[in-house]
Amino acid sequence: MSSPTADQITAMLAGAPVMARVDRSGFVESVHRALACVTTAEGAVQAAWGEPDAVIYPRSSNKPLQALAMVGAGLDLPPQLLALVCSSHSGERFHLEGVRSILERHGLSVEDLQNTPDLPYDDVDRRQWLREGREPESLAQNCSGKHAGMLATCVVNGWDTTTYRDVDHPLQRLMATTLEQIADDTVEATGVDGCGAPVMTLSMAGLARAFGRLAAAAPGSAEARVADAMRAAPRYLGGTRRDVTKLVEGVDGLIAKDGAEAVYAIGLADGRGVSVKIADGSQRVRPVVAAAILRTMGVDAPVLDDLASAPILGHGEPVGAVTAVLPEPTTGSLAATHG
Repeated sequence: MSSPTADQITAMLAGAPVMARVDRSGFVESVHRALACVTTAEGAVQAAWGEPDAVIYPRSSNKPLQALAMVGAGLDLPPQLLALVCSSHSGERFHLEGVRSILERHGLSVEDLQNTPDLPYDDVDRRQWLREGREPESLAQNCSGKHAGMLATCVVNGWDTTTYRDVDHPLQRLMATTLEQIADDTVEATGVDGCGAPVMTLSMAGLARAFGRLAAAAPGSAEARVADAMRAAPRYLGGTRRDVTKLVEGVDGLIAKDGAEAVYAIGLADGRGVSVKIADGSQRVRPVVAAAILRTMGVDAPVLDDLASAPILGHGEPVGAVTAVLPEPTTGSLAATHG
């Protein structure tokens, strides 16, 4: 199968249904289009907004699937450090200490990291970093946990650690195979992610399917080890002020991973999966739409009330909100969920 063309992808995103709106002082200021897909425990598409076969870069939502490849290749870490390998961490002190621990356990140091130097993702920690007069570092960048895990996996297998970001490296080839297997999908394109590592495409249905399978994996399997780590250490997965951490903490058995350009992938303990892609890449909309879909699926948890809207400010005060406006799915139905 050939990769979709730029024009086809543009049409796919432009034609996605409106799934959120921005109200300011009682006036609708903006709307956001989105693709979304819900898969059953068996991996079939149950409902979709937009084309379920639409191909996207999941960006960091791929990280738990990449971690699955690492665990399958012999990476053995305690839950909080494995969650950090799955993370786009906030750059808090415990995150940075965890990255150092992964590296030191395998005879490596922060100098071996090849991810793009950056400041901490979290506003509070970024300001503290700058007050200390520190420059951007690979350690502080939100993907350093994944890169530490990739380096450690190379050490375990005797693979070259200096070329681990190359698309033809044994680790990257293994990751592509693992993504295709758990998603029952095809990696149609590979690009360069923000951190410098390869990023591989999946379809909306494939991404949802993969997370549902990860969340419902048999105890003791590599898949369950990854999912259990995410559940056990959600602060390592995101951070103390992150919506992905709140979501994993707030819904029993759920796993989730946010991604750049407004991607969300979610797996429920019963094997259902959810994928969301906001067409214009607006991150503020991502948790709002995801929470609304989970409500429609019959998930009931107070955290969904917290994520159901995002405030719109005027002179520093709330004057409106971003809220979901879910239309009927364009494919399938969620009616059976409420049976």
